[in-house]
Amino acid sequence: MIALVTATAAAYLDPDLAPLREALHREGVEAVVASWDDTTVNWSTFEAVFLRSTWDYHLNFDAFAAWIDSTSQVTTMWNPPALMRWNLDKRYLRDLADQGIPIVETIFLSPEDDESADAAVLDGDVVVKATIGAGSHGVQRFRRDADAAQRYVDELLNGGRHVMVQPYLAAVDTQGETGIVVLGGVAEYAFEKGAILTGETTSSTGLYAEERITPRIASADERALAERVIEVLPQTAYARIDMLPTSNGPVISEVELVEPSLFFDVDANAAVRTAAAFASLLDR
Repeated sequence: MIALVTATAAAYLDPDLAPLREALHREGVEAVVASWDDTTVNWSTFEAVFLRSTWDYHLNFDAFAAWIDSTSQVTTMWNPPALMRWNLDKRYLRDLADQGIPIVETIFLSPEDDESADAAVLDGDVVVKATIGAGSHGVQRFRRDADAAQRYVDELLNGGRHVMVQPYLAAVDTQGETGIVVLGGVAEYAFEKGAILTGETTSSTGLYAEERITPRIASADERALAERVIEVLPQTAYARIDMLPTSNGPVISEVELVEPSLFFDVDANAAVRTAAAFASLLDR
């Protein structure tokens, strides 16, 4: 038996869990849904645990990181715990850039340093957020308002948060963001995510911003970029590679390896493919 891991706050919010359990059952794998923050769960009873919708981790980061450490000692965890710990902080983007993978141009700021974002940078159309976060929680866009942007940067830094500042890539308004879902190291299907920072973001759950998701066929350049990312990653059960359009081709906005929505409704075979990928990782 395996566990599909959610959070108490998200247990009834993930539409992928029910079809995934059904598809796993057809693969001969029994799966139960369990919350990472449920202290009554004995994780050692599971052959493996697959994180799926732990969408509140950024609100309880220390406890979540400790849970990963303790749970990985008693069962097999997917994705691998070291990879997930690396992926929890978006400063991983620097590591991808160091390997020649194009990312959204990003300035990283640390509360331990005296550095500050250049005023000229903040005076543009910019996005500011903490490097640890999920569901667009706390992400703010500033349109040529350097003072307001600096105040938000300072608020995050003073709260002990690491900060990232990125230009707003306006092409997303017309072309959307492309996400490519990778299962077992293979790019399986893609989707389009509509721009969410064109106005005030909304959230009916408090955990993530409302998004418009539709099917998409990834371009040759997008598929090639996804393959470059796959090549530098260790073995994974799943990954979601999100990218934004620029005049020079797509660039990586995020590589999600901990709790990405896989948006089963954009591909009729998504649940079946995911179940097969998960089953292939089990010792049987």
